[in-house]
Formats: sequence, C-alpha cells, structure tokens
Amino acid sequence: MAAVILCFYNWDLLTAPQFAGFENFTRLVTDGDTVRSLGNTFVFAFFAVVLHIGVGLALAIGINQAMPVLLRRILSTAFFFPMLISWAAVALIWRYALDPNYGFINYYLAQIGIDAPNWFVEQAWAMPSLIAVDLWHSVGYTMVILLAGLQTIPAPLYEAARVDGAGKLRQFWSITLPMLSPTFLFATVITFIGAFQIFDPMFIITNGGPSDSTLSVVLDVYNTGFRDFSMGYASTKALMIVVVIMAVTLLQLRLSRRWVNYDR
Repeated sequence: MAAVILCFYNWDLLTAPQFAGFENFTRLVTDGDTVRSLGNTFVFAFFAVVLHIGVGLALAIGINQAMPVLLRRILSTAFFFPMLISWAAVALIWRYALDPNYGFINYYLAQIGIDAPNWFVEQAWAMPSLIAVDLWHSVGYTMVILLAGLQTIPAPLYEAARVDGAGKLRQFWSITLPMLSPTFLFATVITFIGAFQIFDPMFIITNGGPSDSTLSVVLDVYNTGFRDFSMGYASTKALMIVVVIMAVTLLQLRLSRRWVNYDR
C-alpha cells in the first residue's frame, strides 16, 4: 500500500517527499526506457514460456519412460540441479563461460573452426544468450511440474489406445496433450510471471546493454529508483509491472477455457 501511495509523490531518498499528483503516471506513458524495457521483457517472457514448455516436456517424457528407478532419480536430479543455484552465481558462471577472451565455450568453438560471436556484447546475440542461460537454469523446474502431470495420466487410457491400434504419435496428440493441459496452464502462468520479473542476469551480465537491448522492466525500476533517485517514479513503474502481470495472467486464465481439459 505504501508503494501505491508513493506513486503520487516525488522522492529522492534524501529530502521529504513532494506531492506530484498524476505526474508520474503521465510521465510513464511517454518514457522511452519504459517502452523499450516492456518490449524486451515481453520478448524474453515469450521465448521463456515457449522453450520451457517445449524442452521441459521433452525432458519429462524422456524421464517418464521405462527405466530403473535409480536412473530416473539421477536424471531428474541432474536436470533440476541448476535450479538450486542462485541466479547471481548462474549469471557469473555464464558470464565467464561465454567470455570471448577466456571463456571455454568460445575456445572449443574456435578449435572446430567456428568463429563465435561476442555473446553478451553484440546486440543480435545478447538477448538470445540470456534466454539460453535462463533455460539452462530454470527448465528443470518446468520439467518436474510436467513430469508430475504425466504421472497422473491414467495408464488404462494408453492401454485402450494401444488395443485400438493407436501409435505413439496418436497417443501423444489424443491422450498426453489433452490430459496435460491443466499442467500446461499452470506451468505457463508461473513461467511467464517468473520471466517477467527477470533481473539478475540482465543486471550482472549485460547491465541492460548493449543499447538497452536487454533492459528488463525490473532492471528499469532499479535504475530509476537507485541510480536516478526517483523513488516515486520507480514505484509507479513497479505498479505497472503488477498490473501487466495480473492482466496477462487473467487473459491466460480466460483463454484457457478454450483449450484446457479437466476431464480425467
């Protein structure tokens, strides 16, 4: 509540807050940094959702195949383990791994004749690189969610489909996807919310660059509040993030009525 009240004030952390009315909201509409950061964050969130669901589903299906229990647990742990590492540590690891001068990835690419780009400095590669780092760090969580969903699908459905002559692909389209749709909805919503609040890799690795191509909305809020000392305006941007997340989540829930199947 205090953050909402602060949206109507100008405050530099050093002097007393000054009432500004709707000035911060008017400024928000014409702020180029806000527009760029929103666009960047939507791009990041879109690819995060698509890749997390796609790769997470592939990993979940692979682990759900018939195999020794110990092997399944080892694979599940291996894929989930990066999620246990803090974002700050992950950002530092990949910042050095992809360094053009002494990063091991560029070194081995050079050994096979590939001229690797400067991943986090070239504008064309900066955002895709951060998306890939996020995928490595967080896809294990999505995999666990989808694996849990797969294991709740009744086995008799597959047995009946096999009796009717349905192949693996047909079973996937007619049983797996419809039965997983509630899990897909949950995974999509939480992945979008997490991706829209992304901060650490942008702050530690690229600091929003190059040319603001990786500036996220949360990093923009940080810069506004703690670099420009404009806490009232930063609170307005933070409120905007809450509104956008709520609006997109409600839209997802509304559209889910058309494709989510709750029948078991």
